[in-house]
Amino acid sequence: MTATVSSKTSRRRTATFRVLAVFIGLLPFVICELGLRILGMGAPTEANFPAIGFEAIHPLFTLNSANNRYEIAESRRAYFYPDAFDAEKSPHEFRVFCLGGSTVQGRPYSIETSFTTWLELSLNAADPSRDWEVVNCGGVSYASYRLVPILEELLAYEPDLFVIYTGHNEFLEARSFANVPPLTPLSHVRTINAVRRVWSGDSRLEGQGAPQEILSTEVDALLDYRGGLADYHRDDVRQRATVRQYAENLRRMIDLAETAGVPIVLMDPVSNLKDTPPFKADPRDNLGEREAREFEQLLQQARSTSDVDQKLESLEKAVAIDGRHADARFLLGHAYLARRQLADAREQFNRAKDEDICPLRMIEPLHSALRTVADSTATPLIDVRRDFESRAPDGIPGDSMFLDHIHPSINNHQAIAQLLVDHFVAAGFCRPQADWEQIRDELYREHLGTLDTPYYAKGKQRLEGLIRWTQGRANKLRDGTSLPPGLD
Repeated sequence: MTATVSSKTSRRRTATFRVLAVFIGLLPFVICELGLRILGMGAPTEANFPAIGFEAIHPLFTLNSANNRYEIAESRRAYFYPDAFDAEKSPHEFRVFCLGGSTVQGRPYSIETSFTTWLELSLNAADPSRDWEVVNCGGVSYASYRLVPILEELLAYEPDLFVIYTGHNEFLEARSFANVPPLTPLSHVRTINAVRRVWSGDSRLEGQGAPQEILSTEVDALLDYRGGLADYHRDDVRQRATVRQYAENLRRMIDLAETAGVPIVLMDPVSNLKDTPPFKADPRDNLGEREAREFEQLLQQARSTSDVDQKLESLEKAVAIDGRHADARFLLGHAYLARRQLADAREQFNRAKDEDICPLRMIEPLHSALRTVADSTATPLIDVRRDFESRAPDGIPGDSMFLDHIHPSINNHQAIAQLLVDHFVAAGFCRPQADWEQIRDELYREHLGTLDTPYYAKGKQRLEGLIRWTQGRANKLRDGTSLPPGLD
């Protein structure tokens, strides 16, 4: 009996020692994993993700002939509007670089009415103790991956702050993602991701590893060519890879700025939800012939009736058959809006945006990735989208706030500038004087007075061209030639 008890005790001790040994062996891994999570490192998007290369990278800014000002290089002005700053920074200057796409540039107008100009005017009115310089680095059709080398260049120009507004242009160029590793359960183990990065020679201090693909020196958007809309097809794998790389590009810019000791601010872009129908809608891939006929009948019924209840009933049935048809989602959103079911309407408008085969507006997975990166890196995020929703009729941004699908009206560029001013004040960059808003309003009026009729006419002309572009009606042909004027 005593021997049996002793044997059991011995086995328990052996088992306990083994468990303890395993625990002690795993403890460094657990500590490392917790540490990486606390530091926001080793996230799934960082797992040996190949970098993007370019045929060539030309400087965005070059010295002028007098060697006293940096100006947007002539070779870059097809995509960037001329802007400049002093080569020698004054002691009281606070230099802000704003990076992004055409929204940052102020399209379809230009930087004169972009939020960057309104920001500079506002800061000068609020706190004249500093020389505020806000430099516009918005490139037409520029996606996040094209902003990374620009930010690297800007580090040499004594920046005090970076502002990043990007997310609408991630699907404009043809991308293969052939060498992108798939996400697996192990992709969420941050220690493994960190080891992969070191093994591949990729560190935040030394730069990324070998490029996965080489892109053209400048943007080569699918819609820049006649019939480019036909080049867009549903590709869920490509979409997921794009989202992952978007997050990685944001992390790369954040790491570059933090390593240089420069604060960085992210902005959550906003879209015209209510009044921009999808640019291209396709049925789901496995839709049967009978289902397709029934779907089309229901869609036709919804479009042909003015009775809201009948319209809603037909559209709900249609979406039950094919929930991936962007047009059906968009029409359902308006049906819910007519019934004042605002939450349902907003959901359907977002679904329509996300199911758009030609996603020219930032999709929800990109918004989610942006928020995740901001949270995990403790980077300030200015929620432009929420601000627009708070001011929009019915809480759903539409034509009353935009000139097209993504570009805000001039007064809403001013609203974006105000969001940035609020952040500058909260962060302690700016100490506003009393009644500064009155000074700002006067500066706004004076500035608007300098813009002549041709400025607005040029903006209207660009807007008309942009609408043709979104419809796949660009004049440029694949062989490099262009259609003669009028053949549109």
